[in-house]
Amino acid sequence: MPQTILVTGAAGFLGSHLCDVLLAEGNTVVGVDDLSTGNLANLAHLDSESRFKLIQHDICTPFDPGPVDFVFNFASPASPVDYARLGVETLRVGSAGTLNTLEIARKNNAGYLHASTSECYGDPEIHPQVETYWGHVNPIGPRSVYDEAKRFSEAAVMAYHRYHNVNTHLVRIFNTYGPRLQANDGRVISNLMMQALRGEALTIYGDGSQTRSFCFVSDLIDGIVRLSKSSETLPVNIGNPVEWTILECAKEVLALTGSKAEIVFKPLPQDDPTRRRPDITRARTLLGWEPKIALREGLERSLEYFRACVA
Repeated sequence: MPQTILVTGAAGFLGSHLCDVLLAEGNTVVGVDDLSTGNLANLAHLDSESRFKLIQHDICTPFDPGPVDFVFNFASPASPVDYARLGVETLRVGSAGTLNTLEIARKNNAGYLHASTSECYGDPEIHPQVETYWGHVNPIGPRSVYDEAKRFSEAAVMAYHRYHNVNTHLVRIFNTYGPRLQANDGRVISNLMMQALRGEALTIYGDGSQTRSFCFVSDLIDGIVRLSKSSETLPVNIGNPVEWTILECAKEVLALTGSKAEIVFKPLPQDDPTRRRPDITRARTLLGWEPKIALREGLERSLEYFRACVA
């Protein structure tokens, strides 16, 4: 049965891909974005889609999108560059913004899924990260505006589930990449791809031994949509469990692009996680989900997009 679905952060990297999948399922989608980090170009292909409407609005201010059956809350600066620039705004959207969207779900008796993050685990002391781990987060460090905003959001979501019986879901998203990823957002894949395509030296922070697990965007969205249709209310990790060092990732990018650029090493930022890998046992068991696209294939699928960003 087609639904009317609210997607906040609709003009963002993940939000725009989510809108595409929801529309392909036959739903009507109301997108909301204040465009502080979102990009209208991500939604340009939907200009003639009658089942899609975009509202330009900051969700920190209460709003009425009309009757909705489900809410996906994806509104937040998500890259280090953005939340360093918009620290207070990141805290506000994770608190007031989340509460406002939860109120919309409560009033409409609608389902609700919140986009949380692996950053809730901080610089983890256990590896790989399981959902029952409470994390190792610096609450006053430079990354705290994002980490603590997301941790507060999770508490708010669980409170609305417990006290107001809202049908809520929490996805903890691990490193994701693909077309529409901001080219200048400071994340590993975008940084390395753009530098390689420009013929610049590839920058690695630290000695390159720190690890990340990279999930292609279509795999991630598939897991998120499955979670939204499940009965699970506790957090679920969605990410690729294959672990890469940053140096290995840089070498993959060089091989794919054919770049002969050198690799340069710079100091590691404060509180940068040394290891990041999801345990996806719950996603496999509860949702029948696991990623299908390996890093090399995902980089190949992203190459045309990043080339266009360089042009």
